[in-house]
Amino acid sequence: MAVITSQQITRYYDLFRTIDLTFNKDVIRAVKLQPQQVFLKCLGDQWPCVIYSTSFVGAKVIGNISETLHEKIRSANNLVNLRFSFGLSDKTDPIQFFISAKITGFNPYSKENPNLNFVSLTYTQRPPDDLIWILGKLLETNINSKKRKEERIPIHPENIRRLGLKSKTAHILIQNIPRKCIIRDLSFSGAKVIIPGIAKFLISKPATLRIEMEDNPVFHLKGIVVRFEPVEGRKDIAALAIQFAEELVPIEYKMRINDFLSSKRVQNHIKIQS
Repeated sequence: MAVITSQQITRYYDLFRTIDLTFNKDVIRAVKLQPQQVFLKCLGDQWPCVIYSTSFVGAKVIGNISETLHEKIRSANNLVNLRFSFGLSDKTDPIQFFISAKITGFNPYSKENPNLNFVSLTYTQRPPDDLIWILGKLLETNINSKKRKEERIPIHPENIRRLGLKSKTAHILIQNIPRKCIIRDLSFSGAKVIIPGIAKFLISKPATLRIEMEDNPVFHLKGIVVRFEPVEGRKDIAALAIQFAEELVPIEYKMRINDFLSSKRVQNHIKIQS
């Protein structure tokens, strides 16, 4: 995990305190939640549950709540602890913690299984800084992917290293024909690539850019060819501008772009101050 400051944590908490984040597959993969290690605990007993959504003030989980567990929860005055577990790439051990909460409601989830419930929780304490940092980064990414969607990152050796790209060479699939390409720039919303051959006939064709990262993730970025540009002095190659389909861009890819742009902004601020 990157170095965190109390100012960043406070900023995330204040900005996103009441925003509910739903844990779909893309979010789970991006924040590296370990669903099998998530559970509710009450009076010494614990039982698995599924995180449906959370903010910094409460959560909704799906759990199999038997009558015995209902009795235990009532005995505890509806007070429970919710455990989160995240496996971060730069740490050997997962980050795990409990948040004290009060159950404020049960709603049936399935007619076939009457014990299966949506459980609404209100946190009785501020969540740990780790949760605020992990989810705050993702929520900030969602905002910046719209505000800064056209900001281009030129791909050269230094930026390859900072982005964690395996190489500037990638593969692109256009009309189901695979081609090698060289990435010239990347952004939240698209990319510019260099390909061999005549490219003007590829305008408006669907395309999927496949890029590999040093720490193993592979992103398949689907979109459409929106522009063709000749490369000065070279008739054998051309530059293509790809516009990604926004709703299909993986959150994990957006977080990589956001981390780069955020670190660049911090570096520029330091330069100005010095």
